[in-house]
Amino acid sequence: MTEFVAELIGTALLILLGNGVVANVVLKGTKGNNSGWMVITTAWGLAVFIGVVIAAPYSGAHLNPAVTIALAIAQKFDWIKVPYYILAQLCGAMLGSFLVWVMYKDHFDATDDQNLKAAPFATSPAIRNFKSNLFSEIIGTFVLIFVIFYFTNAEMGSDKTPIGLGSLGALPVAFLVWVIGLGLGGTTGYAINPVRDLGPRIIHAIIPMKGKGSSDWSYAWVPIVGPFIGAILAALLYMTLQI
Repeated sequence: MTEFVAELIGTALLILLGNGVVANVVLKGTKGNNSGWMVITTAWGLAVFIGVVIAAPYSGAHLNPAVTIALAIAQKFDWIKVPYYILAQLCGAMLGSFLVWVMYKDHFDATDDQNLKAAPFATSPAIRNFKSNLFSEIIGTFVLIFVIFYFTNAEMGSDKTPIGLGSLGALPVAFLVWVIGLGLGGTTGYAINPVRDLGPRIIHAIIPMKGKGSSDWSYAWVPIVGPFIGAILAALLYMTLQI
């Protein structure tokens, strides 16, 4: 499996399972309807676990442009690979989101509330305030990336070979995403991943879903810009602390 394919499939599974649990919780008539935030955050953590397990041996399982950019800034990843990693992640997010729509189509059609129809695709703030929404995404992503650096900085053997994100094991990353969702996710829905929001939002905009409403592009910049800022700050702080 190539790095591109690994990032695409890993991200697709991440979004299929992560956005799938949102659909299961919010759409009308599902078995998991109204099962709550704990179900959503737990399943997102496990979705990360699945994506990392699949992609880690081949690509390092970034599955997130914020991770890719941060590792490149910290000189732990080759800048020349950044564009096609991000392209693979975006394509994977779109594929995973499309599959969620196909699987839950009957429930999307049965749901009247346009906000609930949109929820399994893109994030939205509990209280719309662009400054505080942006800050929430910055903080959530900062925590994600900063801790990931310490996962990947673990050392083994006499040659001090860095343990890769996937080689360390997917479970710590799953716990990290889970606690971010529980502790910090209540304000914006914790995108903490630009393609997690952008890819599904594109799918929402182009699919022929009955009564789907707006894709809310006026908000779309927040879960893109915020995670990138958080990732850059985390990388810079990590590098400073290594001096």
